[in-house]
Amino acid sequence: MAKQRRKEYSMIDKISKNLQIINHKEQTVLEMRQSDDESVKTLRLKSGNWKNKKEPWLVIDENEKVHALISMDAMQKIVENFKQMEQDAFALKLEKSILQQLPIDFQDVWTVAMQEVEKGKKSDVNFERLVKKIKKEHPNLFLNLKDFYMPEGITMMQPFDSE
Repeated sequence: MAKQRRKEYSMIDKISKNLQIINHKEQTVLEMRQSDDESVKTLRLKSGNWKNKKEPWLVIDENEKVHALISMDAMQKIVENFKQMEQDAFALKLEKSILQQLPIDFQDVWTVAMQEVEKGKKSDVNFERLVKKIKKEHPNLFLNLKDFYMPEGITMMQPFDSE
């Protein structure tokens, strides 16, 4: 039994550390057990206290699996953070794809790209294909290196001599 208790608390210590809970000894830990009634489970306080407002509360089930119990406010904040991270990742990928094609005016290309994205599903966007399509349909939005003056005999793709 003592060995099992150490295993549970080592998991809880690890979780507390990952969640950056400073004083994980104050962490509210509950034990969930099946009662005689099949539709009822009981919660028993293992450590911490019932008045603790710090989240999450950790619940150890009958299979020694650790669960987190959080308020709906905390869950809503988590969902909002995930949505924001998803939007940030989307913006960074689109920005990278646009910059690789040498836009003359980044904001104009961004606007056209967002109009195209709104026509379809945001999750299915192939950024490179989208920006290449925009470049083909609106070449005036991008630099074309072929338009720059190059001295006679020099090409853009001239290999370097390795000697």
